[in-house]
Amino acid sequence: MEKRRWIDITQPLTNGMAHWPGDTPFRFELGVTKEQSGSVNIGEIRTSLHMGTHADAPFHFDENGKRLHELDVNTYIGKAKIIDVTIHPSLGRSELEGYNLDGVERLLLKTSGTNNPFVFPESFIELRPDIGPYLKEKGIFLLGIDVPSVDRTDSKNLPTHHSLGDNGIHIVENLMLADVEPGDYEFIALPLAIQDADGSPVRAVIRRI
Repeated sequence: MEKRRWIDITQPLTNGMAHWPGDTPFRFELGVTKEQSGSVNIGEIRTSLHMGTHADAPFHFDENGKRLHELDVNTYIGKAKIIDVTIHPSLGRSELEGYNLDGVERLLLKTSGTNNPFVFPESFIELRPDIGPYLKEKGIFLLGIDVPSVDRTDSKNLPTHHSLGDNGIHIVENLMLADVEPGDYEFIALPLAIQDADGSPVRAVIRRI
């Protein structure tokens, strides 16, 4: 029997990748070359913490919310269910009631057939604020999605971020799920240990259960 393999569902951090309008683009370069140092290459990066596949800390949208270093790493490791919601332009309680989410703790939403890191999507699925209370009722404490945000790009009050945060739901955005089959998986998406941060890139991987 072939050993179950981990599948990388991370959007790579790459020079020239698309970024949220007005946000700091990702940039990697060699700050020091081996030729310059005589021994090693040393790379450096400049980036928003919300580039590529990333976790939002509650402090990202709530001044009184927990910062990254205050979050439990166990939130980002464990069983997860991927469901295909590509048929829905908008998603909330009524649509999710059509899926069996009994016993699910981490839910990953496959909303699109593509996720091009070099093109910021003109539009993507709308998650309605009633999703937060429903996920809490089901016992879900992490929501992952394959688009840049759980709110619309033109939103300033971020109602779905707040709905999720108020109901104890942690957020991972910009997963790469286009080529992944729905089902139950082991899931790891650990944020970096950045003191006081509002978010962090993650390396997200799954393995079929």
